[in-house]
Amino acid sequence: METREFEMRTARLLLRPHRLEDVDDIFEFARDPEWGRYLTAPMPYLREHAVEFVEDRIRTSRDLWPVWAMVLEERVVGGIGIEIDVDYATGALGYSLAREHWGRGLTAEAARAVVDWAFRERGLAKVYAYADARNTASLRVMEKLGMTREGTLRGHRTLREERVDDVYYGLLREEWARDER
Repeated sequence: METREFEMRTARLLLRPHRLEDVDDIFEFARDPEWGRYLTAPMPYLREHAVEFVEDRIRTSRDLWPVWAMVLEERVVGGIGIEIDVDYATGALGYSLAREHWGRGLTAEAARAVVDWAFRERGLAKVYAYADARNTASLRVMEKLGMTREGTLRGHRTLREERVDDVYYGLLREEWARDER
């Protein structure tokens, strides 16, 4: 797939594949401990982590795990991706955004574009997402997408040496299609 074909525009964002020159922007926001509070990203977040992250995203298959840099005013302010399971025709949505841009609706805007792409272009039957139960901002993004809360997995994973609950939300293709009308 050509890089240009893999780009998407929303009202305020350009979603595009990561590039090596994104490292400085990513390091700038990812070294904020508050940004990574609910994420599995290493803390403290070093520049070498940003380099590894970008290099990994460049190598990642766009077919099975498409990932986009979220670009606002020519700066990378976050990332969004969807891990596709072709056997089940499902996609697991994930995202993060620089703290300075929290509360502006940018994540929901990017997520809407990726969800639409997943159903239209990849023909998925379901898109789902999950977040640490304490991450109310992320849970609100899922609700803004029209996702249904499907349940809580108690003590589901370890985050910074603490067992945490994850809340799962899902959106079926027919629900998405109904909302598209």
